[in-house]
This record gives sequence, structure tokens and C-alpha cells, in this order.
Amino acid sequence: MMNGYYNSMGWGGWLLMGLAMVAFWGLIAYVVLTLFRGGSANTSVKGADPTDPRRILDERLARGDIQVEEYQARTDALTHPTRT
Repeated sequence: MMNGYYNSMGWGGWLLMGLAMVAFWGLIAYVVLTLFRGGSANTSVKGADPTDPRRILDERLARGDIQVEEYQARTDALTHPTRT
């Protein structure tokens, strides 16, 4: 009948299948964790404070909301708060 049919892969085949299964489930777990753990997509610099005044000024200048002179005056005011 089927004598030896199920045993034709040997130990190497079973080991390869087992490692492939572990790798597959590891990949699935990695993808799921990456999707659910990820940080906010709005921050351009990881760990940067979105309420940092200097960063807000930089973004406003980049968007064209303020002119260079106003940017420099406000940056100077942030750097030296006692000057008026």
C-alpha cells in the first residue's frame, strides 16, 4: 500500500516546514505590531515636541505665513526673553 509514503520527506523536510511556519507567523506578528504600535504620522521628527515654539516658527516661515524679519524678531525674542 502506502508504505513509507508519509515518511518520504525525512527530517530535513519537516525541519524546513517547521522553520517556514515559524517565520510566516513571525512575519504576521511583526506586521500587526507595526501597524498598531506606530506613532503619529504628523510628526516629521521622531520625538520632537509639536508645541515647541521654535518648531512652530520654522513651520510658519516655511509655509509663508510670516516674513523673514518677523521670524528673526520672534526667534530673537525666544532666545533672549528679557529683551524688548
